[in-house]
Amino acid sequence: MNNQPFITRSWKLILLLWLAAAVIFGFFATKLPSKLEGDGFRTDGDYETVQQELHDTFHFPENTLLVLFEKEKTASADEFRSTIESVLNEIDEAVSPSSIDSPLQNKEWIKEDIAYAAVHFDDASLSMDPVIQRVRSILEQEKGISLTGGPVISKDINKASQDDLKRAELIGLPVALLVLLLALGTVTASLLPLVIGGVTIVVGFGILSFIADSVDLAIFILNIAPMLGLALSIDFSLLFINRYKEERASGRTIDQALQITQSKAGHSILFSALCVFIGLGSVLLIDIDIFKNVAVGGMTVIALAVIASMTLLPAMLKLLGDRIDKGRILRINRDTSSRWRRFAGFVMKRPALIALLALVILGLGIIPVKNMSLAIPAADSLPVTFESRTAYDKIEKEFMQNSASTVYAVAERKDGWLNEDGLAAMKELENQFKQEKAVSEVETLFSISGQTDPAKLAAALQNPQASAGLQPAVDAFIKENKLLIPVSLNAEADSESAQAIVRSWSADSWPVEILFGGQPKFNQELYDEIFDKVIPVLSVILISTFFILMAAFRSIIIPLKAILMNIISLAATFGILVWLFQGGHLGLDPADISLILPVLVFSLVFGLSMDYEVFLISRIREYYLETRDNTYATVEGLSSTSKIITSAALIMIVITGAFAFTGVVPVKQIGIGIAVAIALDATIVRLLLVPSLMKLLGAANWWMPFKR
Repeated sequence: MNNQPFITRSWKLILLLWLAAAVIFGFFATKLPSKLEGDGFRTDGDYETVQQELHDTFHFPENTLLVLFEKEKTASADEFRSTIESVLNEIDEAVSPSSIDSPLQNKEWIKEDIAYAAVHFDDASLSMDPVIQRVRSILEQEKGISLTGGPVISKDINKASQDDLKRAELIGLPVALLVLLLALGTVTASLLPLVIGGVTIVVGFGILSFIADSVDLAIFILNIAPMLGLALSIDFSLLFINRYKEERASGRTIDQALQITQSKAGHSILFSALCVFIGLGSVLLIDIDIFKNVAVGGMTVIALAVIASMTLLPAMLKLLGDRIDKGRILRINRDTSSRWRRFAGFVMKRPALIALLALVILGLGIIPVKNMSLAIPAADSLPVTFESRTAYDKIEKEFMQNSASTVYAVAERKDGWLNEDGLAAMKELENQFKQEKAVSEVETLFSISGQTDPAKLAAALQNPQASAGLQPAVDAFIKENKLLIPVSLNAEADSESAQAIVRSWSADSWPVEILFGGQPKFNQELYDEIFDKVIPVLSVILISTFFILMAAFRSIIIPLKAILMNIISLAATFGILVWLFQGGHLGLDPADISLILPVLVFSLVFGLSMDYEVFLISRIREYYLETRDNTYATVEGLSSTSKIITSAALIMIVITGAFAFTGVVPVKQIGIGIAVAIALDATIVRLLLVPSLMKLLGAANWWMPFKR
């Protein structure tokens, strides 16, 4: 009895511990959504520093709500203006904002039948949720008035993410259950992976709730973590249960079957988790919150999926015993190897033609990649059914179509700015900014006063009467030794030209210490951080994968071939995503590709697909070592593993593909991206390209220098 493995010896304790964990962490899991905020597109850099200066030093608002007014057809112009005034007064009384910019005082914010107001809040500690709820309750009483702005969009993305998760589960889990029934045959066996997946997500959310107390977690983690956790939990469980049932069918006892399954299937599970861990760990090199969030959330649920599959699942199998075969509603044919053997034989007879056909198909998928347009998700992440999305779109269309953006320069001079030397330095900065063709306006004391001579402006500031007229501008732009210079560009914030300008300015040598902020700087820092780190991230993934596969198969060619096939397959995936989303095909609304998608999908799928590669090649290698016949080994390896690989891949496709029916665009793109990548990998790569190349390369597949 003492020689029994811990799992089979202490299965009751394991069940009790997991039950306790599910109850305790389940309680905290319910609190996770309320702790998530923002989209995670934040990195430490000049933009964040300047943004803090704008809030702390120059008293820019911490949060701003936008109120859109649309005139009723029967209302007069006076009635429209009266409605705007009364609603803004009511908002002012209800939530006590720091200030309100009304269209009645800003002529450029009002047209004949549409207008918008900005409601500002300076207090960084103020919770915006109750404020938004109170303002919405006021606006619900009026027709043609809607609420939007950053805090509102963030709150709505949170709600949409929770709704999407429920929708994806309602779609994905029943289909996954059907796939499991086809693979395992009985209701009891098929439900076990879903139980493991559910426990993984509940405990994972509970742990992430604790993490959220000390780390800012983005809203998107609410979808990405369960997407990965469910898919991998079910995938791992399927591999484990399938091997367990095989061992039981061969006459072994429950304990013997569990012990062998943990040794054999457990190896594949651990390897798969390691590959995905490498992919997720590599994105930690990118200093942007959303990547760190996905890495933390993904690694949390993957670790739990492995632990649950290796402890909770065998404990439940021990509890069920032979009852795992109860509830059979499908009589499945376990021996499908003959059909797969015929298919493998077909491929092996025409390896060059099949390989060429597979590469042509993948090549066609790659073509649209050249048109990929990357964008940082914003209000367009929300479905158009959300009022905050449609209101923001209307404000942008009616009032922000001048293709302009603003860069905020914060300069510091130890001797101050209001003396003649300081004003001369200010004028020099203004002149330098104006040298850039894309600059349309530079706001300083000179532009406001109309003065161009620093000496004369210094004299005016000494004159009490003239100084009084300039004091509002002084208060707005100068705080002790710091100077704020808003620089208007005639280029959109997300354009390459705007990013090139702020990148050049940040690299230039200035006569004073100066930092740049504003939306163009925000975009430039995010794009540069990702593009600068892409090579290191890919290097970590590719080099680690190469050495792991080389050690596993004692071959140089197989790792190189696997990596190359994965790269080609993922390139085709990105091409298909460009065709789907940017082209607006298959009923999808046209949208740019989310900036995070290529790196995240590559990092995740590279590890996931290597799981299937190892499972297939391991079997082929076993037969090859027995017979030294590469063709025979490839046919037998493919025929013996294709069913389980196909079932596992189908599970992954179903769970991640269910997010195609969600509304938050970045999550939809990631879900579809993973599903497409796995589909290509499990069909064109595993069933066509791998066996045909194994045949073409023959014994060279197993070449390894210095191998004994």
